[in-house]
Amino acid sequence: MHDMSGEIVDYGKPVFDLHRFFSSPVKIASIELLQSGKEYFLRTRSADGAEGIVQCKDIADYIPILAHRVMPHFLNQDARDLERLVDEVYITNSNYKLAGQEFWCPVAYVEQSLFDLMGKALKKSAGELMGGVLRKEIPVYLSGSARELPAEDEVDVYVRGVEYTGAKAVKFKIGGRMSDNQDAMPGRTDRIFELAQQKLASRVTLMADANGSYDAKNAIAIGKRLQEMKYLWFEEPCPWEELSETKKVADALEMKIAFGEQNSSLWQFQWMIDNKVMSVVQPDLNYNGGFIRAARVARMARKADMWICPHNTQTGAASVNILHFASTTPNIGPFMEYVWRAPAKKESWYSPNFEIKNGTIQVPTGPGMGLEFDPDFLKKATSLKLA
Repeated sequence: MHDMSGEIVDYGKPVFDLHRFFSSPVKIASIELLQSGKEYFLRTRSADGAEGIVQCKDIADYIPILAHRVMPHFLNQDARDLERLVDEVYITNSNYKLAGQEFWCPVAYVEQSLFDLMGKALKKSAGELMGGVLRKEIPVYLSGSARELPAEDEVDVYVRGVEYTGAKAVKFKIGGRMSDNQDAMPGRTDRIFELAQQKLASRVTLMADANGSYDAKNAIAIGKRLQEMKYLWFEEPCPWEELSETKKVADALEMKIAFGEQNSSLWQFQWMIDNKVMSVVQPDLNYNGGFIRAARVARMARKADMWICPHNTQTGAASVNILHFASTTPNIGPFMEYVWRAPAKKESWYSPNFEIKNGTIQVPTGPGMGLEFDPDFLKKATSLKLA
């Protein structure tokens, strides 16, 4: 098939053999977007009555693409052909011109909902459909802090988070985010480094995420400081499109560079891996188009002896995808990203609640994605008219 580069890319054999689980077609009879307050859900149904449902993040801005470009491609198709369908949706109707987060997120939600549907039909977990469960609990690192927080408050968030969850790793936001070497607040990054060394360095593994804050020269200087403090990795040091700048940083440092959350070209992932732009590969399970495409990136990384640690900005029901992916991927990294907030009232409309205990989250073992939604909650949700 063709990727964004225009080159023909050979991705090798299929990553998941879904046909072996079913002796007859699994016709996709309906795809439906539900809304309940600020929450959105993608529900698929088969002609045989099986149903899959996943919570969607960031879909509100992409509804026209979901309705007009993605859903029609999957309707009335055989869900066993999911890998082919995910490939072909990119080409159909010149959809490649829309490629990016706004296109691949809708594809990912349809794909993940169909994994839920097929798993429920078979009474097998999504991990079993993706090749078999290798681990039943996933170590996580705490993330999700905001650059609006002063350094003292950000470090305190993670001190409390480690105490509450038993997490063994945390990641700080440094720099100003795509800020041309500016800090979010004067002296904030230096103060984070100082406080983190005092309060956390002897207890947990530390990481830092610049979100493209620096040019190569300044990123290398920051990276050398991180090396001295023994941070596990330096994430997205330079603006994400400036691959040559990130490569300069990777070449200059001995520590790991984590990168890839914004990327959605499989050809580009292969190029970045081959050219050692990063050493920790970070596709987002939604921005990059779902399980199938992420598994292909994992296969590329495995051949290069690299970790894959997907980017994740989700928590609760929407985070279940990263748990299943981590449970079945051989070269998964030591910690998966998990957004942590101070303890609040547990949500009652789904289970399980994904508590972090001793730094890990249990992988749901139920069929499909392993989530159970309150039927009354879903009944109250509005089915959006997308025509």
